[in-house]
Amino acid sequence: MEIREAHKSDFTISTDRKKLDIDSIHNFLAKETDWSNNIPKNTLKTSIENSLNFGLYYKNKQIGFARIISDYATIAYLGDVYILKEYRGKGLSKWLINEIMEHPNLQGLRRWILLTNTAEWLYKKFGFKELPHPEFYMEKHDPNVYNK
Repeated sequence: MEIREAHKSDFTISTDRKKLDIDSIHNFLAKETDWSNNIPKNTLKTSIENSLNFGLYYKNKQIGFARIISDYATIAYLGDVYILKEYRGKGLSKWLINEIMEHPNLQGLRRWILLTNTAEWLYKKFGFKELPHPEFYMEKHDPNVYNK
């Protein structure tokens, strides 16, 4: 897949997997989130290898991340979205989600999926809504998988 980059002053969003700072991403996801708390680094690496990744950088420092799991034809799952606290409030999350939503390989999809308990206001700006029929939704979830 073609590498894409967008620039805004000293900030860059890139899909180049080689630029990702795995240690930085792991540090945030494993220690600062409830959804990936204690994720093993090898599990994170495997997830990145099998996703379309969006790194957010200030100069050359990784300050944010998001990834897409997709078949590129019908469905996409948006996950692991974060921006370091000291860079929030600058419109970067809106820019990051916009770049994701406009990626050429993610157009014409029938469904986008997102699981979140934060920043609903952000995702609603991009058309995400609560489940219209939550009774149709099923999941198999093991919240302690990384603690075994």
